[in-house]
Amino acid sequence: MTLRAELQQAASVDGVPDEQTFQSWFDRCFEEADDQTVLIRIVEEDESRQLNRDYRGKDYPTNILSFPFEVPEGIPNSHLGDLVICADVVARQAREQGKPLAHHWAHMLVHGVLHLQGYDHTDPEEASEMEALETRLLARLGIPDPY
Repeated sequence: MTLRAELQQAASVDGVPDEQTFQSWFDRCFEEADDQTVLIRIVEEDESRQLNRDYRGKDYPTNILSFPFEVPEGIPNSHLGDLVICADVVARQAREQGKPLAHHWAHMLVHGVLHLQGYDHTDPEEASEMEALETRLLARLGIPDPY
């Protein structure tokens, strides 16, 4: 099994984990996995706002956006999709919630990867399932329940 996280830095801010750290978190995002890749793009608020507006109809920057890769049927593929994480929003939320910044970054990665795998939190039952899995995966990283 090969898991690979690629990092794109489009924001020049402090406190963003390096590619090796993201890779170590990504390695633990699966209970079972075949070969999988993900692209992680770190952005500033302007890009996050534009993408959130264009793809979700919400005119504000958000912590993370998930873009699953939809491969045509019959084509072999290992790319889960792309995650766009807004560094400023993640830092602000960590401060507001009194969490270590690294813990919140890890939570965002786990949350986004679960979205790429088809999990969602649009209704209470789905949210409970997704949050329980997030908590279990974060515990593997030594990170307490984010909820």
